Amino acid sequence: MNRDIYDEDHEAFRDVVKEYLKRYATNEKREQWDADGEIDRATMLAAGEAGIIGLSVPEEFGGAGMLQDYRFRAVVNEEVIRAGLGSLAGAFGIQDDLAVPYLVHMGTQEQKQKWLPRMATGEVIGALAMTEPGAGSDLRGAKTTAKKVDGGYIVNGAKTFISSGKTADLVVTFVKTGEGNRPDAFSLLLIENGMEGFEHGKKLDKLGFHGHDTAELSFTDVFVPDENLIGGTEGKGFIQLMMNLPLERLSIGVAAAAASQAGLEWTLEYTKSREAFSTPVIDFQNTRFKLAEVATTVDVLWAYIDRALLAYKDGKLTAEEAAKVKFWTTEREWEILDICLQLHGGYGYIMEYPIARAFADARVHRIYGGSNEIMREIVGRQLAKG
Repeated sequence: MNRDIYDEDHEAFRDVVKEYLKRYATNEKREQWDADGEIDRATMLAAGEAGIIGLSVPEEFGGAGMLQDYRFRAVVNEEVIRAGLGSLAGAFGIQDDLAVPYLVHMGTQEQKQKWLPRMATGEVIGALAMTEPGAGSDLRGAKTTAKKVDGGYIVNGAKTFISSGKTADLVVTFVKTGEGNRPDAFSLLLIENGMEGFEHGKKLDKLGFHGHDTAELSFTDVFVPDENLIGGTEGKGFIQLMMNLPLERLSIGVAAAAASQAGLEWTLEYTKSREAFSTPVIDFQNTRFKLAEVATTVDVLWAYIDRALLAYKDGKLTAEEAAKVKFWTTEREWEILDICLQLHGGYGYIMEYPIARAFADARVHRIYGGSNEIMREIVGRQLAKG
């Protein structure tokens, strides 16, 4: 089924992304990222030079100025994932969908001027720190404290499962600045690499996304100046997170659809070339039936995602709709990649093959950005309200 949401500018940009991947994202590079457990800085700088990160950064700060048109970011996700580079897609996503938007939409003019130009070039890598050892989807359970002192805050606590946590230069950090667990008890602080008492912990050994670092962070009496309070107003952190969650969940949905599409393409290629009993695997009825199901589901995925992309562009994607997108697309992705891996036979279990890596990467899509159980609860509560 043809998609009609892209215009000539989007397709021209797609060519830019493909050229970047040919030059800077080879299989040799991927193997090095997997071995190192992180994307090298040169690759991120090249992405900035090519103009494929920092897309939502306003032009006055060196970005592309695509504040609401997430279709350009969708093009990046589609092409990077189609190339079998899930870790690189993850690194781009953390930068552009999690870290940058908080500064673009909520930062002070001074914060934007200080950080956005270097985030658009890839010189500064950003991360978002919400999850704690004892608080995941329950944000109000966060224990990391920021005590007000003269000229700033003293931060103590720990975060875990932080994507880009080892390589990040700037971390948008969810902290407790008030009493209790009311929404106005929390704020967002920009914590900088090199601040005394701020430690990047060990890289976590994950099931998937081996080339994109995930780490623990710890804060011991870290002094953070007042000018690093996002938006300049205390007690807005919870609301600020809620404002960006639809984008984060849409980005996960786009990645899930892109991985599903890529899995289908890889499997079609494999089953046409692989023989069993002197017959191409695709000529077996079971294979064709399974692929027919997958192809149809992928079409439905894109139809749903495309509507969500347009809704976001028009400022109409609600938190409940984004939750639907996130849980439904990632559940379908998991089912599709499982079928595709099975059709690869034993080779599907070998990490040399992109289907194996995509399968491992996909598992976390049902967990991060809010677990799918929480997504269902969000949708269910809205339905109960009528």
